[in-house]
Amino acid sequence: MCKKLSEMNLKELWQLFPIFLTEHNYRWEDDYKEMEFLLKEKLSDYSIIRISHIGSTAVKGIWAKPIIDILVEIDTNENIEFSAQNIVNSGFIKMSETKNRMSFNYGYTVNGFAKKVYHLHLRYKGDNDELYFRDYLNDYPQIAKEYEYLKLRLWHQYEHNRDMYTNKKSSFVNKYTKQAKNTYGNLY
Repeated sequence: MCKKLSEMNLKELWQLFPIFLTEHNYRWEDDYKEMEFLLKEKLSDYSIIRISHIGSTAVKGIWAKPIIDILVEIDTNENIEFSAQNIVNSGFIKMSETKNRMSFNYGYTVNGFAKKVYHLHLRYKGDNDELYFRDYLNDYPQIAKEYEYLKLRLWHQYEHNRDMYTNKKSSFVNKYTKQAKNTYGNLY
């Protein structure tokens, strides 16, 4: 009998869900739109400020994990727990939470990744650095290629360690997010 995902330790989860990158796929935008439509329907009773496609699948032309990252920003007057419950009722699994942030996964099964996989980040309005980073990479393709190269270098080294893979990218992400905010000002 297979263990439930909730019964697996981190090492088991990382083995079941390794990091792998693929060439950019233009269907990722359609996959995002499909889930955006579902989320707008499921969260229609809440003050949603914005639903956005973020992460590397939202950057044109670079290799990425075939996982669609979505940022859902809610009004600061909303109860994040109520919004979270509707997201869980939509088939997402809550993975982590802090006072003002929650993360969810969709498409993770006891047999590995499903055909379509999503990470959803639920936050309050204005907690959206990923939008700046995404836009900067799309506006500056040479920087996007540098990011792609970094990710390709880290891929096999940290294939079964998501935390290290993410940590090793953080200085690059932070540098260009800051640069994007300086360039775009108060865009979001």
